[in-house]
Amino acid sequence: MFTCQLTRGALTVDFAAGCVVSLTLDGRELVSERLPLFSLRLRDHDGSATLSDAFAASSCDAEGGRAVYHLDGLDVTVTLTADNGRAAWDIAVENHTGLLIEYVDFPNIALPKLAKNGGGTILFPYNEGALVDDLDKRQRTGFRHVEPEYPSHGSYAMFPYMVHSQFLCYLTGGAGLYLGAHDERRGVKSIDFFAAGEGVFMRFRSFCGVGFGEGWTPGYPMVWQTFEGDWQDGAEIYRDWFEAHKPDNVKKILENPALPEWYADSPLVISYPVRGIHDMDKMDPNALFPYENALPLIDKIAERTGWRILVLLMHWEGTAPWAPPYVWPPFGGEECFLSFLEKLHERGNLLGVYCSGFGFTEQSNLIESYNCVEEIQRRGLMDGFCAAPGGEVLHSRICTGQRSGYDLCVKSEKGREVLAEAYEPLFKSGVDYAQILDQNHGGSQYFCYSEKHNHPPAPGPWMTEAMRELLDGWNHAAPNMLFGCESSSSEPYIGNLLFSDNRYELNWHFGEPVPLFAYLYHEYLRNFQGNQVSCGLKAMLPDGTTVDTMRCRMAYSFAAGDSMTLVVTPSGKLMANWGNHDFEHVPDMDKALEFAANMHRFYESGARPFLHAGRMIKPLPCECGTVIYPGTQGDVVVPKVYTTAWEADGRRVQIFVNHTDEAVVCRVDEREIAVPAMDAVMMER
Repeated sequence: MFTCQLTRGALTVDFAAGCVVSLTLDGRELVSERLPLFSLRLRDHDGSATLSDAFAASSCDAEGGRAVYHLDGLDVTVTLTADNGRAAWDIAVENHTGLLIEYVDFPNIALPKLAKNGGGTILFPYNEGALVDDLDKRQRTGFRHVEPEYPSHGSYAMFPYMVHSQFLCYLTGGAGLYLGAHDERRGVKSIDFFAAGEGVFMRFRSFCGVGFGEGWTPGYPMVWQTFEGDWQDGAEIYRDWFEAHKPDNVKKILENPALPEWYADSPLVISYPVRGIHDMDKMDPNALFPYENALPLIDKIAERTGWRILVLLMHWEGTAPWAPPYVWPPFGGEECFLSFLEKLHERGNLLGVYCSGFGFTEQSNLIESYNCVEEIQRRGLMDGFCAAPGGEVLHSRICTGQRSGYDLCVKSEKGREVLAEAYEPLFKSGVDYAQILDQNHGGSQYFCYSEKHNHPPAPGPWMTEAMRELLDGWNHAAPNMLFGCESSSSEPYIGNLLFSDNRYELNWHFGEPVPLFAYLYHEYLRNFQGNQVSCGLKAMLPDGTTVDTMRCRMAYSFAAGDSMTLVVTPSGKLMANWGNHDFEHVPDMDKALEFAANMHRFYESGARPFLHAGRMIKPLPCECGTVIYPGTQGDVVVPKVYTTAWEADGRRVQIFVNHTDEAVVCRVDEREIAVPAMDAVMMER
């Protein structure tokens, strides 16, 4: 047995048996089941897979905190060291098999069941961030644990993908266990959790990105650390590491010359389609086309709220809506589109567009005439598409309702060629913002196993490096345009994707959204509320009563320092969220605009330094009462007042945002803070 001391407990490993046997936190045992210290998968050239793990070792040479496991054709060395109350794990795999090491899960541990069943809560850096206390609830949703595989799925718990940071925390009894990958290369990982016997498996899977017959070492430690406190205290551990090892292009907002002057104004995003009303609608022009038809509505919203407006168009592509990668020319032609852009700029407003990432559309399901089969054959584009283990190119699984096609590999010559020709006209257009990687959550690319491209024949760190190279080139080609992705940008790309569609609201499907992304990164970039697709809150009760959660969601985003978003219909009403086909039960437009106006006054009357470029800190506990809304997985309880804390310019403040129709008195640190209805106040700390 080998034991090392942690700040609030101890870790014991039986290297000879190949497992962690004990991990204590404030006297509580956390190991719920003994798992192999490591597991891995090998692949042959034809794609066939072989699994192995520490329990399969024929022998083990162990001494102190080091052990060498001998498997069939593999020698795996595991090292554990302890320093300043934290444990650091390392692993190295010698490969004598001639096969490819696809991934390694390490170090493996199963912790007690979650709070719903009498255990703890997991801080999950998924999308914006979530607290998860019910595995069964998560598995009932479209955001369940799914094994990552080719063709890529749209909601994997992958880093860099929908998981924006390289850590998890297990919280219990006012303390927690931090598990973090301190990887400066920020290679591709599955960071996830799921049921393991009576407990929960906290999995860190590294995709190795090596060739056939090659060995693998991660080049970074896996760190385990115990701590006192709640989710912010666990996040501080990761933030300390991040700030000492930032990507080379990451600058604080106040020091970043790439940011336009409008960024500080936190524009109100107004999004809508110019064809149809929803994604699967008939794509005829609607009342907001030609583009300038929207100007009276935009002017009205700007006048009512005081905010600078960023118009964010959907279904604007002249090819076919949501049919990547080609978007140009705009629907209706360049002249009317650019005239709209000019008129927005004359008013001090902005224009953005949604694009659909790295898919290549073979056939649009929305515009029957849009078909690229002949182009794929004529140009040999199959050579630029992501391939399966063994080399077969399969159809994409991303947004198959809107299109059928393939996933482009951005490391392939053909893939880069297609992306360059698709987006070059957009880069020259003068548009202010492009959600250029919608569908590519977090700014990621998809899995590719091709042996014909300029990368190792399996997922790995090369994917992160290829994306950084591509995004750096895009930023250089369009220096006056900001880019973003679906979900919050994953950490390797926060210097490139400076304004993204942060869909925190989908976390209500399986947990409680928390502003983890802003806590870690807000000094460097902000997001916007997004189009709210897949919202975890319902717009209607079973009896047909409308439920208006719009101001609740706006308040969450505003308190997190993000820009608010309104998605409008062609008739000028609010949508409950994009993707919702029910236009009978819609939010109250007047109240939403009043709330937005109040937030503008608050922002400009003292909150701007904090919500624009401040550093989020842990708030003081706030008692304010709750509101219950119907959710997709049962009732959702939210505070009447969202509160966050910030520091900037040598000051510390806490802000309180009341999204309800009644004034609320909050109790904070033996003080009473009165927050008017649909308004916000700020307290010095």
